[in-house]
Amino acid sequence: MKLIVQIPCFNEEKTLPLVVAEIPRSIPGIDKVEIQVIDDGSTDSTVETAIACGVDHIIRNGHNKGLARSFQSGIESALNLGADIIVNTDGDNQYSGASIPDLVRPIVENRADIAIGDRNPGENREFSWAKRQLQKFGTHVVRSLAQVDVSDAVSGFRAYSRDAALTINVMTRFSYTTETLIHAGQHGLKVVSVPVSTNPTTRPSRLAKSTIRFLQKQLVTILRSYFMYRSLSAFLWAGILMITIGLLPVLRFLYFYAIGDGDGRVQSLVLGSMFLLAGYITVVIAFLSDALATNRRLTESVLQRLRRLEQDTLPPSANPQLQSSGQRNDDVQ
Repeated sequence: MKLIVQIPCFNEEKTLPLVVAEIPRSIPGIDKVEIQVIDDGSTDSTVETAIACGVDHIIRNGHNKGLARSFQSGIESALNLGADIIVNTDGDNQYSGASIPDLVRPIVENRADIAIGDRNPGENREFSWAKRQLQKFGTHVVRSLAQVDVSDAVSGFRAYSRDAALTINVMTRFSYTTETLIHAGQHGLKVVSVPVSTNPTTRPSRLAKSTIRFLQKQLVTILRSYFMYRSLSAFLWAGILMITIGLLPVLRFLYFYAIGDGDGRVQSLVLGSMFLLAGYITVVIAFLSDALATNRRLTESVLQRLRRLEQDTLPPSANPQLQSSGQRNDDVQ
């Protein structure tokens, strides 16, 4: 069984040696451990540092593409390199590499498809009180929408089985964390939380300029994923609510009209008709969007089959150390 630990990096020359040094090269149940760095257009010496640290594979983006796309590139590369398990960790040394054996154990024992590193954000004193409360609330929302039992939804320290990695399709540029959890829930993958250790903070997060901005982006990602996979229930209930609201003034007008007192109450009819029309249109959108969601699921199923066929037909990898990520991953000689 082969494990590849991938590290998305953007200007992490100072912390990358600490991250690599903590990654164990021998883990029970794992025959081979390799390290892969995804350099997301760094302007410092991240690539040179990675080579000096002895990492096995480096993917180099020509320019900064964002965390989510770097994560997706790393997943695809790891699959091409024959990984049976893929662990993702951050380049800022937030997560302790000593927890990797615990993180992969549920997958090695076939108890899970995805393991999420639980930092216990509600009690982590590295976070401010407001951030701890927001973390708990956000995790509750994601857990409800994704229908998976997780306790730290935005943790970037996670492990994927090969089958789970083959299903991943990240659409956003911002962050893969919540989107892939909702995706996993919709595909019926088994997700577990594993308590992990963290290291002292080395620098502020670069994912967003402020907590408010982070929340805005996460909210957009959650809503987008929710409407993508559960659009029928979302739009249908909204349409039913508008139709119900619209019926009330219409029935009020009909009542007064029936008793001969309808004069001067046309505004109720107009208001009710507007809500009824809006509700009807929303219900139609619900069924149209459900058809699109069904088509997306079929497309994802086809894409997953194509990936499996691609993996089966790949020649033995020469395991190049340095790759360039663009339209294709070309080996840099």
